[in-house]
Amino acid sequence: MSDRAPAPQPAIFNLQAFSPAEIKEAVEKVGVKKAQLPFAASLMLAVVAGGGVGFGALYYTVIASDPTLGFAATRLLGGLAFTLGLVLVLVGGAELFTGNNLIVMAWASGKVSTLTMLRNWTVVFIGNFLGALGLVVLVFLSHHLDMNDGRVGLSVLNTAAGKIRPDVLTLFVKGILCNVLVCAAVWLAYAGQSVADKIVAVVLPVSAFIAAGFEHCVANMYFLPLAWLLVRTGHTPEGFDSSAITASGILHNLVPVTLGNVVGGAGMVGIAYWTIYRAAFGKERVGGK
Repeated sequence: MSDRAPAPQPAIFNLQAFSPAEIKEAVEKVGVKKAQLPFAASLMLAVVAGGGVGFGALYYTVIASDPTLGFAATRLLGGLAFTLGLVLVLVGGAELFTGNNLIVMAWASGKVSTLTMLRNWTVVFIGNFLGALGLVVLVFLSHHLDMNDGRVGLSVLNTAAGKIRPDVLTLFVKGILCNVLVCAAVWLAYAGQSVADKIVAVVLPVSAFIAAGFEHCVANMYFLPLAWLLVRTGHTPEGFDSSAITASGILHNLVPVTLGNVVGGAGMVGIAYWTIYRAAFGKERVGGK
């Protein structure tokens, strides 16, 4: 008989991904690091994220400006294009307000104070807005909106008007549903161990919220000010009703959408997963001990 040890048998099933319990631990650790970033680093990374999501919104607008596409095709292809924004944030490294709602998991475990978490959210929100506004100015000056015989600009105007039109409750609920999907995408991305894994993880959840017409506050930081700038500079087609695209109209959208995003991301994803993998099963089991 041979003394050689038998060769290990290949696993019957190996997902090559981190388990949900391991994701929970990773999200908490990253949340602590995010919350403790110096002010300047948080702000600059947030500016990058605001611009990144704005590029995703820009990409979506090009798709939406094609009148030959049907409703479903426009929503599907536009949603797939918009995923560029979250890919730039997650793979490139940046601070996104909606994704940072998951810091609530570190807060729930007592690793981050309430003040520190709220400070991070505030700084990142402001940075996202600055990044989106910077891209708005560059896009306007580039005459990108003149593409497709001006239909790209018209698409921005139609998108903005459609975002301002609903009532506050509708916008709030759309914000909740949006960030459930965005934070689910971030959660899934933590399971991956490669760039390709992370990209694949975000595509379906993010494209789904775009296809469904849900509301993302950082994307709206690009759409709404850009439409407002077009209106203020007289770049609106004849017959287009731009009466809703005002500064107050922008606030009408951003306030309830932002609050909804926090409820959806921090509450319905962050606290829900924290409860499942820590409070319900216990810290020791979650840690694999």
